Amino acid sequence: MSETAVIQTDLDRLAERVERAAALVQQLREDRERLERERNEFANRLQETERKLQGQDIAAVTNELSALRREQKEWQSERREVASRIESLLKKLERLES
Repeated sequence: MSETAVIQTDLDRLAERVERAAALVQQLREDRERLERERNEFANRLQETERKLQGQDIAAVTNELSALRREQKEWQSERREVASRIESLLKKLERLES
């Protein structure tokens, strides 16, 4: 192989590596921009939430949350009970129809 061919091959490989590196740098820039947008969006959402909660007593909010969770459990229990009653009524209706 001649020296010129070797140099050309080396240059071709170097050009490919430079192109891959440039593509990688571009992708990293795009990723950084996307992440910065997401970070700004989350920061805005955090500020909005802080504004909504500003002036509220944390203990009161916690107590309200606990009460809502208890109420949710009660509703779920009642729902299961109603579903059970409906199921038993359906079984009775099926027996009557038979």
